[in-house]
Amino acid sequence: MILPTTQIKASSDQVSCDLAGEAAILDLQNGIYYGLDPVGARIWELIQSPCDAREIVSQLLDEYDVEAEQCQNDVLALLNQLSERGLIEVCD
Repeated sequence: MILPTTQIKASSDQVSCDLAGEAAILDLQNGIYYGLDPVGARIWELIQSPCDAREIVSQLLDEYDVEAEQCQNDVLALLNQLSERGLIEVCD
């Protein structure tokens, strides 16, 4: 489970690209494509280097009009989904 303080980054077992503000991700392990909307794509961009959910939430609060609690809940939900699919990894 990804927590606000868990250091994470995008897995090296994937490739991704920007598609008009959205993200397309190919899991190289199973050949499945995933898509992210513009906010998800922004999160994906932020996790290309190690960071934690608090840093992501802080950045998104600067960029979007969203309540802090809602932002944190949504970020953690997405990060946990990405983790379940093996698209992100926990950093040591």
